[in-house]
Amino acid sequence: MKITMIGTGYVGLTTGCCLANFGNDVICLDTDAEKISTLNNGILPIFEPGLKEILDSNVKANRLSFTCDTKTAIQSSQIIMIAVGTPEGENKKPNMDYVKKAAKDIGKYMNGYKVIVNKSTVPVGTADMVKDIVLKNQIVKCDFSVVSNPEFLREGSAVKDFSVPDRVIIGVEDKNAEEMMVHIYGAVARTGKPIIITSIRSAEMIKYASNAMLATRISFMNQLSPLCEKVGADIKEVAKGMGYDARIGPRFLQAGIGYGGSCFPKDVHAIASALKENDCDASLLDAVDSINERQKNSLLPKIKSLVHNLHGKRIAIWGLAFKPRTDDIREAPSIVIIQQVQSEGAHVAAFDPVARKNAESLLKDIEYMSNPYDAIKGAHCLIIATEWDEFRELDFEKVKHLMAEPNIVDGRNIYDPKSMKKLGFKYISIGR
Repeated sequence: MKITMIGTGYVGLTTGCCLANFGNDVICLDTDAEKISTLNNGILPIFEPGLKEILDSNVKANRLSFTCDTKTAIQSSQIIMIAVGTPEGENKKPNMDYVKKAAKDIGKYMNGYKVIVNKSTVPVGTADMVKDIVLKNQIVKCDFSVVSNPEFLREGSAVKDFSVPDRVIIGVEDKNAEEMMVHIYGAVARTGKPIIITSIRSAEMIKYASNAMLATRISFMNQLSPLCEKVGADIKEVAKGMGYDARIGPRFLQAGIGYGGSCFPKDVHAIASALKENDCDASLLDAVDSINERQKNSLLPKIKSLVHNLHGKRIAIWGLAFKPRTDDIREAPSIVIIQQVQSEGAHVAAFDPVARKNAESLLKDIEYMSNPYDAIKGAHCLIIATEWDEFRELDFEKVKHLMAEPNIVDGRNIYDPKSMKKLGFKYISIGR
């Protein structure tokens, strides 16, 4: 199949590369000439394990290309996927300007029947909006179909998530478009994973509902964590015991310092806004968001219980990305923590395996170190903000020797409290 992907952000680039890897001919279109030039030189603008190899092999096989030529990209393919950003706008609603621009361009340049696929995370009713915009901007009157095909890619494991997904959701209203979409995902169907056909509006809702549910599970555990601390329970043992219940399952039951990234915060806000606009109660999702924001603020009191006066003290941060295996620092809890300790007069030394470049553009007056040991030299407290595997098996005798004071606040519960205290650390974690 010939496919054009509008947008080469995280979703568009990953999806385009993986669809080419399925054997499709894919054109990735973007208005950012510098980004397209970078991609044509084989350089990824994002960090995603395994993606570079897929890009290189499919460019070499002439199945994948990158362009700023909107007209040619739209006219060359029968399937046009919209994977542009929908950042949070006014009143915490998605900003749909990029989607509207893509729909306008499709209408302007289409030269025959097209299947227009919304991959972007968009509110319910977006397919109807896209349809209206395309119709109003058509120069050549052509038939087309609009499809909702939401993505469920996790940063850090997106290649696997696309190639072997839990499911593929296709919201469609006509058989021709359905057959073409099912054909695209033939490689997924052969793995035995379900391809679920729904109405367009149900597909649009599924994306938001899925992310909101995962965020709810995280906030639920985070709300329990202070109670566990006060009554002497261990939130990790609680999560394990809950997870063995088949009705609950073990995933996304980790207490910590809150969720971040480009999806959960924005999508919880968006679905809460939609509920309110339709005169529906949004109190649960408002609480999910509120708990998450409080959790980001929960580490400062723990830090100050170990280091009573932070002024002039050196604080080490391990991890800047909102989660491991990504360089994304959007809505990362580390940002809140760093700004708080800096406001108390502390000096921050930070290490992250891949997120340094993104952090440098946002976080100022930080000493960025090239390895975790350098970050803790002379530190009065170490804060774990991201659960990178690199932090799990370090030499903690060396860590203790390098630190000015053996204080650790573990915001991701990656160490055993008894073991850390036995090593001589003053160790505080979440919900334990």
